[in-house]
Amino acid sequence: MMNVKQIFALGLKLGMIADPRGKKGLDRYLAQSQKDYENLKPKDKPYFDHERLNNPYSDSRIHVDDGKTEIKRVLVGIDIGGDEILLASQLGERNKKIDLVIAHHPLGLSYATLHDVINMQADMYEQAGMPIHLAEKIMDERVKQVGRGVHPVNHYRVVDLARLLKVNLINTHTITDNLVADYLTKYLKKKKPQTVDDLIEALMEIPEYQEAKRQGAGPMVVAGNPRHRLGKCVLEMTGGTEAGDKIYKELSQHGISTVIGMHMRDDSHKMVIEHNLNVVIAGHISSDSLGMNLFLDELEKKGIDIVPCGGLIRVSRIKKKK
Repeated sequence: MMNVKQIFALGLKLGMIADPRGKKGLDRYLAQSQKDYENLKPKDKPYFDHERLNNPYSDSRIHVDDGKTEIKRVLVGIDIGGDEILLASQLGERNKKIDLVIAHHPLGLSYATLHDVINMQADMYEQAGMPIHLAEKIMDERVKQVGRGVHPVNHYRVVDLARLLKVNLINTHTITDNLVADYLTKYLKKKKPQTVDDLIEALMEIPEYQEAKRQGAGPMVVAGNPRHRLGKCVLEMTGGTEAGDKIYKELSQHGISTVIGMHMRDDSHKMVIEHNLNVVIAGHISSDSLGMNLFLDELEKKGIDIVPCGGLIRVSRIKKKK
Protein backbone atom coordinates (compact mmCIF):
# COMPACT_ATOMS: atom_id res chain seq x y z
CA MET A 1 0.00 0.00 0.00
CA MET A 2 0.98 3.65 -0.40
CA ASN A 3 0.96 6.55 2.03
CA VAL A 4 -0.18 10.11 1.33
CA LYS A 5 3.26 11.40 0.34
CA GLN A 6 3.80 8.50 -2.06
CA ILE A 7 0.44 9.08 -3.73
CA PHE A 8 1.14 12.76 -4.21
CA ALA A 9 4.67 12.02 -5.43
CA LEU A 10 3.24 9.64 -8.04
CA GLY A 11 0.81 12.30 -9.26
CA LEU A 12 3.59 14.89 -9.36
CA LYS A 13 5.81 12.56 -11.39
CA LEU A 14 3.04 11.88 -13.90
CA GLY A 15 2.21 15.57 -14.19
CA MET A 16 5.84 16.47 -14.83
CA ILE A 17 6.22 13.78 -17.48
CA ALA A 18 3.15 15.21 -19.27
CA ASP A 19 4.13 18.87 -18.79
CA PRO A 20 3.95 20.74 -22.13
CA ARG A 21 7.17 22.63 -21.30
CA GLY A 22 9.21 19.44 -21.34
CA LYS A 23 12.14 18.62 -19.05
CA LYS A 24 14.15 21.69 -20.09
CA GLY A 25 11.27 24.00 -19.29
CA LEU A 26 10.70 22.38 -15.91
CA ASP A 27 14.40 22.49 -15.06
CA ARG A 28 14.45 26.17 -15.95
CA TYR A 29 11.46 26.84 -13.68
CA LEU A 30 12.90 24.94 -10.72
CA ALA A 31 16.29 26.60 -11.15
CA GLN A 32 14.60 30.01 -11.13
CA SER A 33 12.72 29.07 -7.94
CA GLN A 34 16.03 28.17 -6.27
CA LYS A 35 17.51 31.47 -7.43
CA ASP A 36 14.48 33.38 -6.14
CA TYR A 37 14.99 31.85 -2.70
CA GLU A 38 18.72 32.52 -2.61
CA ASN A 39 18.16 36.17 -3.59
CA LEU A 40 15.68 36.85 -0.79
CA LYS A 41 16.62 39.07 2.10
CA PRO A 42 17.02 37.14 5.39
CA LYS A 43 13.84 38.71 6.79
CA ASP A 44 11.82 37.37 3.83
CA LYS A 45 13.13 33.80 3.75
CA PRO A 46 10.79 32.46 6.48
CA TYR A 47 7.86 33.28 4.18
CA PHE A 48 9.21 31.53 1.11
CA ASP A 49 7.12 28.64 -0.18
CA HIS A 50 9.70 25.83 -0.08
CA GLU A 51 7.35 23.59 -2.05
CA ARG A 52 8.39 25.62 -5.11
CA LEU A 53 11.87 24.10 -5.01
CA ASN A 54 10.62 20.62 -5.96
CA ASN A 55 7.03 21.06 -7.09
CA PRO A 56 6.48 23.28 -10.16
CA TYR A 57 2.71 23.34 -9.56
CA SER A 58 1.84 25.72 -6.76
CA ASP A 59 -1.85 24.84 -7.17
CA SER A 60 -1.35 21.16 -6.30
CA ARG A 61 -0.34 20.12 -2.77
CA ILE A 62 -0.64 17.94 0.30
CA HIS A 63 -2.88 19.78 2.76
CA VAL A 64 -3.41 17.27 5.58
CA ASP A 65 -1.28 14.18 6.17
CA ASP A 66 -1.21 12.25 9.42
CA GLY A 67 2.06 10.67 8.27
CA LYS A 68 1.10 7.09 9.09
CA THR A 69 -2.02 5.93 7.24
CA GLU A 70 -1.73 3.27 4.54
CA ILE A 71 -4.12 4.33 1.81
CA LYS A 72 -6.63 1.67 0.81
CA ARG A 73 -9.64 3.79 -0.20
CA VAL A 74 -9.82 7.37 -1.49
CA LEU A 75 -12.75 9.75 -1.88
CA VAL A 76 -12.17 11.82 -5.03
CA GLY A 77 -14.00 14.86 -6.35
CA ILE A 78 -13.47 17.64 -8.84
CA ASP A 79 -14.59 20.00 -6.09
CA ILE A 80 -14.22 19.11 -2.43
CA GLY A 81 -16.01 21.16 0.19
CA GLY A 82 -16.95 20.81 3.80
CA ASP A 83 -19.76 18.38 2.94
CA GLU A 84 -17.35 15.93 1.32
CA ILE A 85 -14.89 16.18 4.21
CA LEU A 86 -17.71 15.46 6.66
CA LEU A 87 -18.82 12.53 4.49
CA ALA A 88 -15.29 11.10 4.53
CA SER A 89 -15.20 11.25 8.32
CA GLN A 90 -18.64 9.62 8.63
CA LEU A 91 -17.89 6.79 6.23
CA GLY A 92 -15.08 5.82 8.57
CA GLU A 93 -17.66 5.23 11.27
CA ARG A 94 -19.57 2.77 9.07
CA ASN A 95 -16.69 0.43 8.24
CA LYS A 96 -16.22 2.10 4.88
CA LYS A 97 -13.16 4.02 5.94
CA ILE A 98 -11.84 6.75 3.67
CA ASP A 99 -8.08 7.07 4.11
CA LEU A 100 -7.56 10.09 1.87
CA VAL A 101 -9.64 12.74 0.12
CA ILE A 102 -8.35 13.91 -3.26
CA ALA A 103 -9.65 17.16 -4.76
CA HIS A 104 -8.93 18.40 -8.24
CA HIS A 105 -9.52 22.11 -7.77
CA PRO A 106 -7.22 24.04 -5.43
CA LEU A 107 -7.75 24.46 -1.70
CA GLY A 108 -5.84 26.28 1.02
CA LEU A 109 -2.40 27.45 -0.05
CA SER A 110 -2.83 25.88 -3.49
CA TYR A 111 -5.80 28.21 -4.06
CA ALA A 112 -3.98 31.26 -2.69
CA THR A 113 -1.08 30.62 -5.08
CA LEU A 114 -3.12 29.44 -8.08
CA HIS A 115 -1.88 32.35 -10.20
CA ASP A 116 1.76 31.24 -9.90
CA VAL A 117 1.28 28.44 -12.46
CA ILE A 118 -0.19 30.67 -15.18
CA ASN A 119 3.20 31.69 -16.57
CA MET A 120 3.67 28.17 -17.94
CA GLN A 121 1.14 29.14 -20.61
CA ALA A 122 3.71 31.49 -22.18
CA ASP A 123 5.74 28.42 -23.19
CA MET A 124 2.64 26.78 -24.62
CA TYR A 125 1.75 29.79 -26.77
CA GLU A 126 5.34 30.09 -27.94
CA GLN A 127 5.14 26.47 -29.11
CA ALA A 128 1.98 27.42 -31.01
CA GLY A 129 3.87 30.13 -32.91
CA MET A 130 3.49 33.30 -30.83
CA PRO A 131 6.68 35.27 -30.07
CA ILE A 132 7.71 34.66 -26.47
CA HIS A 133 7.89 38.37 -25.61
CA LEU A 134 4.20 38.78 -26.43
CA ALA A 135 3.17 35.60 -24.64
CA GLU A 136 5.12 36.52 -21.50
CA LYS A 137 3.77 40.07 -21.43
CA ILE A 138 0.17 38.94 -21.73
CA MET A 139 0.65 36.18 -19.15
CA ASP A 140 2.31 38.58 -16.70
CA GLU A 141 -0.82 40.74 -16.78
CA ARG A 142 -3.05 37.70 -16.36
CA VAL A 143 -1.03 36.47 -13.36
CA LYS A 144 -1.60 39.80 -11.61
CA GLN A 145 -5.29 39.79 -12.48
CA VAL A 146 -5.90 36.29 -11.13
CA GLY A 147 -3.71 37.00 -8.10
CA ARG A 148 -5.91 39.97 -7.21
CA GLY A 149 -9.00 37.84 -7.72
CA VAL A 150 -8.00 34.97 -5.44
CA HIS A 151 -6.38 37.12 -2.73
CA PRO A 152 -9.53 37.87 -0.67
CA VAL A 153 -10.90 34.30 -0.79
CA ASN A 154 -11.31 32.28 2.42
CA HIS A 155 -8.70 29.77 1.23
CA TYR A 156 -8.35 27.57 4.32
CA ARG A 157 -11.96 26.88 5.26
CA VAL A 158 -12.06 23.31 3.91
CA VAL A 159 -8.47 22.55 4.93
CA ASP A 160 -9.21 23.64 8.51
CA LEU A 161 -12.21 21.32 8.66
CA ALA A 162 -10.14 18.41 7.33
CA ARG A 163 -7.53 19.03 10.03
CA LEU A 164 -10.14 19.16 12.78
CA LEU A 165 -11.72 15.91 11.59
CA LYS A 166 -8.31 14.32 10.94
CA VAL A 167 -9.08 13.68 7.27
CA ASN A 168 -6.05 13.39 4.99
CA LEU A 169 -6.40 15.78 2.07
CA ILE A 170 -4.51 16.58 -1.15
CA ASN A 171 -5.36 18.22 -4.43
CA THR A 172 -4.00 17.69 -7.93
CA HIS A 173 -4.91 20.59 -10.20
CA THR A 174 -2.30 21.40 -12.86
CA ILE A 175 -0.84 17.93 -12.26
CA THR A 176 -3.91 16.27 -13.77
CA ASP A 177 -4.67 19.11 -16.19
CA ASN A 178 -1.29 18.27 -17.72
CA LEU A 179 -2.46 14.68 -18.10
CA VAL A 180 -5.62 15.63 -20.01
CA ALA A 181 -3.69 18.07 -22.20
CA ASP A 182 -1.14 15.39 -23.07
CA TYR A 183 -3.85 12.77 -23.66
CA LEU A 184 -5.91 14.97 -25.97
CA THR A 185 -2.86 16.20 -27.89
CA LYS A 186 -1.89 12.60 -28.72
CA TYR A 187 -5.49 11.52 -29.28
CA LEU A 188 -6.29 14.30 -31.76
CA LYS A 189 -2.98 13.82 -33.55
CA LYS A 190 -4.05 10.23 -34.14
CA LYS A 191 -7.63 11.10 -35.10
CA LYS A 192 -6.64 13.92 -37.49
CA PRO A 193 -9.97 15.81 -37.50
CA GLN A 194 -10.25 18.17 -40.47
CA THR A 195 -13.27 20.29 -39.56
CA VAL A 196 -14.84 21.65 -36.41
CA ASP A 197 -17.55 19.03 -36.70
CA ASP A 198 -14.91 16.29 -37.04
CA LEU A 199 -13.37 17.55 -33.81
CA ILE A 200 -16.68 17.34 -31.95
CA GLU A 201 -17.19 13.79 -33.25
CA ALA A 202 -13.70 12.79 -32.10
CA LEU A 203 -14.27 14.21 -28.62
CA MET A 204 -17.60 12.42 -28.42
CA GLU A 205 -15.82 9.07 -28.69
CA ILE A 206 -14.33 9.70 -25.24
CA PRO A 207 -16.50 8.29 -22.40
CA GLU A 208 -16.16 11.33 -20.10
CA TYR A 209 -17.55 13.60 -22.83
CA GLN A 210 -20.33 11.15 -23.62
CA GLU A 211 -21.45 11.21 -20.00
CA ALA A 212 -21.11 14.99 -19.87
CA LYS A 213 -23.48 15.26 -22.85
CA ARG A 214 -25.98 13.05 -21.04
CA GLN A 215 -25.64 15.42 -18.09
CA GLY A 216 -26.27 18.47 -20.30
CA ALA A 217 -22.69 19.76 -20.59
CA GLY A 218 -21.15 18.01 -23.58
CA PRO A 219 -18.65 19.41 -26.09
CA MET A 220 -19.96 22.42 -27.99
CA VAL A 221 -18.97 24.90 -30.70
CA VAL A 222 -19.06 28.42 -29.22
CA ALA A 223 -17.43 30.25 -32.16
CA GLY A 224 -17.11 29.43 -35.83
CA ASN A 225 -19.04 27.06 -38.05
CA PRO A 226 -19.08 23.25 -37.72
CA ARG A 227 -18.17 22.99 -41.42
CA HIS A 228 -15.11 25.22 -41.09
CA ARG A 229 -11.68 23.65 -41.34
CA LEU A 230 -9.67 23.55 -38.13
CA GLY A 231 -6.39 24.90 -39.43
CA LYS A 232 -3.75 25.18 -36.73
CA CYS A 233 -5.13 24.44 -33.25
CA VAL A 234 -4.12 25.41 -29.75
CA LEU A 235 -5.24 23.34 -26.76
CA GLU A 236 -6.10 25.32 -23.62
CA MET A 237 -6.36 22.59 -21.00
CA THR A 238 -3.64 23.38 -18.46
CA GLY A 239 -1.82 26.27 -16.86
CA GLY A 240 -4.00 27.17 -13.89
CA THR A 241 -6.92 28.96 -15.54
CA GLU A 242 -7.95 30.75 -18.74
CA ALA A 243 -5.36 32.94 -20.43
CA GLY A 244 -7.70 35.93 -20.59
CA ASP A 245 -9.12 37.84 -23.53
CA LYS A 246 -5.94 39.63 -24.71
CA ILE A 247 -4.33 36.43 -25.98
CA TYR A 248 -6.81 35.77 -28.79
CA LYS A 249 -5.93 38.68 -31.05
CA GLU A 250 -2.31 37.54 -30.98
CA LEU A 251 -3.21 33.90 -31.58
CA SER A 252 -5.24 34.83 -34.64
CA GLN A 253 -2.49 37.05 -36.01
CA HIS A 254 0.13 34.35 -35.52
CA GLY A 255 -1.57 31.59 -37.45
CA ILE A 256 -3.94 29.93 -34.98
CA SER A 257 -7.40 29.12 -36.37
CA THR A 258 -8.99 26.98 -33.64
CA VAL A 259 -8.96 27.02 -29.86
CA ILE A 260 -9.93 23.90 -27.91
CA GLY A 261 -10.62 24.62 -24.25
CA MET A 262 -12.42 23.59 -21.10
CA HIS A 263 -14.39 26.83 -20.65
CA MET A 264 -14.41 30.45 -21.81
CA ARG A 265 -15.57 33.68 -20.19
CA ASP A 266 -17.76 36.18 -22.03
CA ASP A 267 -15.00 38.78 -22.50
CA SER A 268 -12.81 36.13 -24.14
CA HIS A 269 -15.74 34.94 -26.24
CA LYS A 270 -16.20 38.45 -27.63
CA MET A 271 -12.53 38.53 -28.62
CA VAL A 272 -12.55 35.19 -30.44
CA ILE A 273 -15.63 36.30 -32.39
CA GLU A 274 -13.94 39.60 -33.26
CA HIS A 275 -10.82 37.83 -34.48
CA ASN A 276 -12.64 35.07 -36.39
CA LEU A 277 -11.36 32.08 -34.41
CA ASN A 278 -13.09 28.72 -34.17
CA VAL A 279 -13.64 27.70 -30.56
CA VAL A 280 -14.69 24.29 -29.28
CA ILE A 281 -15.36 23.96 -25.57
CA ALA A 282 -14.82 20.33 -24.68
CA GLY A 283 -16.27 20.78 -21.23
CA HIS A 284 -14.92 21.78 -17.83
CA ILE A 285 -15.85 19.05 -15.37
CA SER A 286 -15.62 16.34 -18.05
CA SER A 287 -12.09 17.42 -19.04
CA ASP A 288 -11.06 17.66 -15.40
CA SER A 289 -12.49 14.18 -14.89
CA LEU A 290 -10.51 12.79 -17.82
CA GLY A 291 -7.27 14.10 -16.35
CA MET A 292 -8.12 12.85 -12.87
CA ASN A 293 -9.06 9.43 -14.23
CA LEU A 294 -5.68 8.99 -15.86
CA PHE A 295 -4.10 9.52 -12.43
CA LEU A 296 -6.69 7.46 -10.55
CA ASP A 297 -6.11 4.51 -12.87
CA GLU A 298 -2.52 4.39 -11.61
CA LEU A 299 -3.82 4.22 -8.04
CA GLU A 300 -6.31 1.53 -9.02
CA LYS A 301 -3.45 -0.54 -10.45
CA LYS A 302 -1.92 -0.46 -6.98
CA GLY A 303 -5.06 -1.86 -5.37
CA ILE A 304 -6.53 1.40 -4.09
CA ASP A 305 -10.33 1.70 -4.15
CA ILE A 306 -11.71 4.85 -5.78
CA VAL A 307 -14.93 6.43 -4.44
CA PRO A 308 -16.05 9.22 -6.83
CA CYS A 309 -17.93 12.28 -5.62
CA GLY A 310 -17.97 16.05 -6.12
CA GLY A 311 -18.77 15.93 -9.83
CA LEU A 312 -16.08 13.44 -10.84
CA ILE A 313 -17.14 11.39 -13.87
CA ARG A 314 -15.22 8.23 -13.02
CA VAL A 315 -14.15 6.16 -16.00
CA SER A 316 -11.61 3.41 -15.41
CA ARG A 317 -9.36 2.40 -18.28
CA ILE A 318 -7.96 -0.57 -16.37
CA LYS A 319 -8.80 -3.86 -17.98
CA LYS A 320 -10.18 -6.21 -15.36
CA LYS A 321 -8.81 -9.74 -15.24
CA LYS A 322 -11.46 -12.38 -15.78
